[in-house]
Amino acid sequence: MESWRTPAIPDVPGRGPDLRLYDAASREVRATNPGATARMYVCGITPYDATHMGHAATYLTFDLVARYWQDRGHDVHYVQNVTDIDDPLLERAVQTGEDWRAIAQRETQLFREDMEALGVIPPRDYIGAVESIPSVVRCIEGLRKRGAVYDVEGDLYFDVSADALFGEVSHATDDRMRELFGECGGDPLRPGKRHPLDPLLWRAARREEPAWDTPLGHGRPGWHIECVAIALDHLGMSFDVQGGGRDLLFPHHEMGAAHAEVLTGEWPYARHYTHAGLVGLSGHKMSKSLGNLVFVHRLRQDGVHPSAIRLAVAAHHYREDWAWTDAGLAEAIERHARWSRAARLAQGPVAAAVIADLRAALADDLDTPRALAVLDRWASEALERGGPEHDGPCQVAEAADALLGVRLLDRDE
Repeated sequence: MESWRTPAIPDVPGRGPDLRLYDAASREVRATNPGATARMYVCGITPYDATHMGHAATYLTFDLVARYWQDRGHDVHYVQNVTDIDDPLLERAVQTGEDWRAIAQRETQLFREDMEALGVIPPRDYIGAVESIPSVVRCIEGLRKRGAVYDVEGDLYFDVSADALFGEVSHATDDRMRELFGECGGDPLRPGKRHPLDPLLWRAARREEPAWDTPLGHGRPGWHIECVAIALDHLGMSFDVQGGGRDLLFPHHEMGAAHAEVLTGEWPYARHYTHAGLVGLSGHKMSKSLGNLVFVHRLRQDGVHPSAIRLAVAAHHYREDWAWTDAGLAEAIERHARWSRAARLAQGPVAAAVIADLRAALADDLDTPRALAVLDRWASEALERGGPEHDGPCQVAEAADALLGVRLLDRDE
């Protein structure tokens, strides 16, 4: 599956400190310490509707990770999936009468366009669930050999008791796990299961549902095993960051870790489990199911500069839950205009110090509010000091572009 075009990223002199991120499994902020190649997997969209600001906040968060690693001199191997076969997509197809494949193709393309417009670095490997079915089958067969798979009326389940470390990614209580599992597509009450939390690996074909002929039978993959198959194919075990929204911590990332660690006999699946907070609107989490959405493509159609959208998100620390507001967007638009005016003034001798402060803020668990404060001070001082406008490069503007993805000067300036 194709991703999107890579943005041009300026090369900024110097290097910042190691990137430190919060890890849900260890419950602490610690250094990522990647090798020459930094490896990251971020769970992708289920393409049954357009990209909203909740999605954008997540992918902008991990774009900052990729940008910082790249600025540190690492080769970044970023992998993302597309869940292009799943219950929400099939339900939307039934509701609209449209073929599920057409919906998936259209919404995936819109997502690509939104990510490209926002200047998000594309994944090196952008893999759909459908194209990963052969890998999923191999993983399930491997789990079966380890005695971790059982059959319930043709459906194949993973036995969570096979993983002695189950629960150590999310640290949720058993009651909370059961609650979340039921809310997130699980079936804790299904008769015949060994444990309420056992997740589906392979769903036997149902009438009028798409299915594929495989050694496991005629059916389609479960949700969690899909990401594991893709991650292991392209990154291997113990990759640096498993990313996504906070609502993926349990069950998705907990189950993924269990699948991978039982399958390979190795630990850990990921060295960091890092999650973006949830974006709300009018007092509720922004979600497709609730319909309370602010769409990226509509903001773009309304003429909002993509960098202003990025600034509206960066005003909040990535781990906090926050609410999208018109006032917040207006503040971001004004901030972008102010920084852009400052970037056009004759450059003073402070660039190196400003860039060092910017890097230090981002290295500290992506402290974007602090990073924005650094550039607010720089812009205020530049505007107060004044000077002739110029058409040459501005080192601080190049750093804002490289590290924050915020473009202050058009490419031809």
